[in-house]
Amino acid sequence: MSSEELFQRLLKENADASQDFESDSDELSERKALRRVAGISTELEDISEAEYRSLRLERVVLVGVWTDGTAEHAENSLKELAALAETAGSQVLEGMIQRRDKPDPATFIGSGKVSELKSVVAATKADTVICDGELSPGQLRQLEDRVKVKVVDRTALILDIFAQHAKSREGKAQVELAQISYLLPRLRGWGESLSRQVGGRAGAGGAGGVGIGGRGPGETKIEIDRRRIRDRMAKLRREIAEMKVARDTKRQERVRHRIPSVAIAGYTNAGKSSLLNRLTGAGVLVENALFATLDPTTRRVEGSDGRVFTLTDTVGFVSHLPHQLVDAFKSTLEEVSGADLIVHVVDGSHPEPLEQVRAVHQVIDEIGGSAIPELIVINKVDISDPHRIVELVQQIPGSIPISAHSGFGIPELLRAIEGALPHPDIEVQAVIPYTRGDLLHEIHERGEIFTEEHCEDGTHIRARVDARLASSLERFTA
Repeated sequence: MSSEELFQRLLKENADASQDFESDSDELSERKALRRVAGISTELEDISEAEYRSLRLERVVLVGVWTDGTAEHAENSLKELAALAETAGSQVLEGMIQRRDKPDPATFIGSGKVSELKSVVAATKADTVICDGELSPGQLRQLEDRVKVKVVDRTALILDIFAQHAKSREGKAQVELAQISYLLPRLRGWGESLSRQVGGRAGAGGAGGVGIGGRGPGETKIEIDRRRIRDRMAKLRREIAEMKVARDTKRQERVRHRIPSVAIAGYTNAGKSSLLNRLTGAGVLVENALFATLDPTTRRVEGSDGRVFTLTDTVGFVSHLPHQLVDAFKSTLEEVSGADLIVHVVDGSHPEPLEQVRAVHQVIDEIGGSAIPELIVINKVDISDPHRIVELVQQIPGSIPISAHSGFGIPELLRAIEGALPHPDIEVQAVIPYTRGDLLHEIHERGEIFTEEHCEDGTHIRARVDARLASSLERFTA
């Protein structure tokens, strides 16, 4: 198809586009039924340390540091942070960006900007500051002490969203493991005064005494917390490993039967679940929000040639995806690294789709999936600028423009998937007795049929099959 033909089709698709679709599923209704109410808290006011409060995001101010790239790139990063914050249930009040060579090692932003941030927080009556980056424990502590409100970084925000959206037992365990891995190096006592008290142990004296400067109850409490966290982490890793066995068994069963697998991967909110629903009618939750889907969903699909393959919807990726999440979700992400084909969904309406592609490729490389064949799909063409879509198709050779909502380009996508999947390599001619309908069924599911004729002595068939099925057909070969 020429660029001009594609442009005309996209123009028509834009004209026919209706309002964005959100699935009317019970899960979506349930998710939207519970909303946070600002200003209501039952927590004790004197417990002010961030680590001893739940992540309660209400009225927030965003802060970013622009170190490289264009101003537009920095603004888009902050817009994405705002979308993440809103997904977590927050009201975004203000956003600030500082141009620096690198983040300040003490407070993330410079001291002058910290004073400005404190004024903005006081003026807007915000209760939380969210920083666009991963802060060190020292940066979190010092910035919180200066601003006098809770400070949260991008990593903690993403982890909170994952905690809200996890549904399965495995997903909840993976998120908890990621959260406590993040929390462990950031533990501190309930205030400086408590951490400096040594109680009655200071007077023990002698060689075995604690002495001046000995560790007090604050540090003792931290040590207890750390030990409990490490014990919990070990238990979670064992549970995830046990659950991974069941997932591996299912995957091995598919491999044994030579059922090709297709993983739908991509940036969060790119339309992966919508595409799975369009191709399979799976009824997976579709929501215009970041990280709406966490738990992978696998569905069986029959191609136009009769061959069967599986489609798996996976968790969305994002720029600077926390390494704690990548580690915790290794077993889930293996659905991507163990696939025969990756259908990489790109949001064509996003201001920087190529940055999304780069971020997804980075995560795929990290989980060992870089050698897997990839089919890039540009989604949401019904709400995108046709000129921009044509330009993207030219920038990404072999990409397919589609709309999972309207069905635009879906037939072309299915043909491309079927063509990219591994094909059986052994051609057979056989006469299968009518009593062996099981073999005929297997050929239909796993092979490529050239000719099929029903005769008196059985079904005469010429097809291409894999080695295991070919050995089962040897006694019936013509």
